[in-house]
Amino acid sequence: MITDDPQSYIQGVLARDRRVLAKTITLIESSLPAHQRLARMIIDQLMPYTGKAVRLGITGVPGAGKSTFIESLGTMLVQKGHQVAVLAVDPSSKRSGGSVLADKTRMEKLAVEKSAFIRPSPSGDTLGGVARKTRETMMVCESAGFDVMIVETVGVGQSETTVASMVDFFLVLMIAGAGDELQGIKKGILELADAVVVNKADGDNIERAEFARKQYESALQFLAPCSLTWTPSVLTCSALKMIGIDKIWEIVLDHRKKYVATGELETNRKKQAVDWMWSLIKEDLKERFYHNADVKNMLPKITQEVENGTTASTVAASQLLFFLDKTRSV
Repeated sequence: MITDDPQSYIQGVLARDRRVLAKTITLIESSLPAHQRLARMIIDQLMPYTGKAVRLGITGVPGAGKSTFIESLGTMLVQKGHQVAVLAVDPSSKRSGGSVLADKTRMEKLAVEKSAFIRPSPSGDTLGGVARKTRETMMVCESAGFDVMIVETVGVGQSETTVASMVDFFLVLMIAGAGDELQGIKKGILELADAVVVNKADGDNIERAEFARKQYESALQFLAPCSLTWTPSVLTCSALKMIGIDKIWEIVLDHRKKYVATGELETNRKKQAVDWMWSLIKEDLKERFYHNADVKNMLPKITQEVENGTTASTVAASQLLFFLDKTRSV
């Protein structure tokens, strides 16, 4: 049952109470205005307890073995004494309703670990809405003591860019022997990568994986680096056989060490926080626009006029925005 006392949630999260943690995230995922207001109060008071975790984003081409990779990495980290939270960003599909509960069942070994927490992304109409809930969930999990946050992209397209904007290290998972590897992923996604990892490098696939690794290494040389501090690494691994997973984690820690030393980690997080603020403003303004009563009444008529060429698009936009300004001035 959801209560209206923010302190009960805050104290429970800080005490690392799993039941309260789950209830707090459910509150964050709720679309009810009262729940959203309460969630904002909770997150605001939990802010001082966030920011210490390693934030790792992971994406990959279909069939790259993301679930197996995340489970292997998460299991290894738990064994090293880390508290690991796995979150997902999924632009909800009509087919699945945005649920990735199947990922939790595929990560059976990690799901039963007491030091691990797996949370599927909520169902939502927009990627922005899902991303907002994922960011807030990440902050709550950090407050609860999770020191490694793994944020997975489930969908395709803009979800990769969205995840990269909320993490410290962005890893792109690939496979070999699936046609032209360089066509298998967009250039824009490679530009976001802090590391490219070719998975399934085991058995008779080792040579193909190494060949693919060299291809990506060559391709990355033609892309402008995001930072003078870091050159993206290209590695191979076998998540199934637990080969090379420890090396990947060492790369993540090396990246963090260098970014902390130069101050880039703090600078990047500050920029991410401001960018997040603006994205929330844009999302809220868009929502207010479409829920404005005058806009709802006039939109069909004005749209028809624009389609018929009797009203210019610029004039129509100005007329519709006037209703929003009129509402705010009242």
